[in-house]
Amino acid sequence: MSKKAENTIDVFQKIESLNKLLTEEQQEQLRKCLIVQEYKKNEIIYKEGEQPRFLLCLLSGKVKVYKDGVGGRSQTMRLYKPVEYFGYRAYIAGEALQATAAAFEPSVIAKIPLPFIISLIRSNNDVAWFFILGLSKLLGISDERTVNLTQKHIRGRLAESLLFLRDSYGVEEDGCTLSIYLSREDLANLSNMTTSNAIRTLSAFASERLVAIDGKKVKIINEAELDRISKMG
Repeated sequence: MSKKAENTIDVFQKIESLNKLLTEEQQEQLRKCLIVQEYKKNEIIYKEGEQPRFLLCLLSGKVKVYKDGVGGRSQTMRLYKPVEYFGYRAYIAGEALQATAAAFEPSVIAKIPLPFIISLIRSNNDVAWFFILGLSKLLGISDERTVNLTQKHIRGRLAESLLFLRDSYGVEEDGCTLSIYLSREDLANLSNMTTSNAIRTLSAFASERLVAIDGKKVKIINEAELDRISKMG
């Protein structure tokens, strides 16, 4: 078996949640149009204002979706982990892309032309339901994040972000250290606050023994108290 064939099989195993819904003919069509692309850390995947062209599936790495705001500040809207699909909402809505996506670390992404995806949605009810569920879950998460980032105080926002990162990416073997390394600026952008506020609040959490900090590593020590602070807002 050639290396190309092995790679194709590996990709199809990773996107099994979608692939298993297709007929044999549709699977063959997918093989012909699927593209796999590698991205370096911080490399732009797509930019706000561009026309969407591909359904994207993150095979490995981490991706952030963000929007530049007033005064050069960025707001991180979503984070993706393997194996999640993104980049297709704007196409279905007939819009340009509303935010920018970048690789948070070296990443590999499967790209499927959106016209092909739309043809699947129109001809395969299981595929249509797959994307309806995906968009519904995304809307629910976005609504909750919007409320959290606009109504909670700084401590509540930062606590919520740390728990959000834990739920999104999990923890390392020690069961406590977040499996994602964030700069203070990245953490601030995720929490809708200035970098200086993020630094002060994270330091306060460390002094209260809620977390431990080692460079970009954050270890959650008192999950129950972080959860209480998050819920209290």
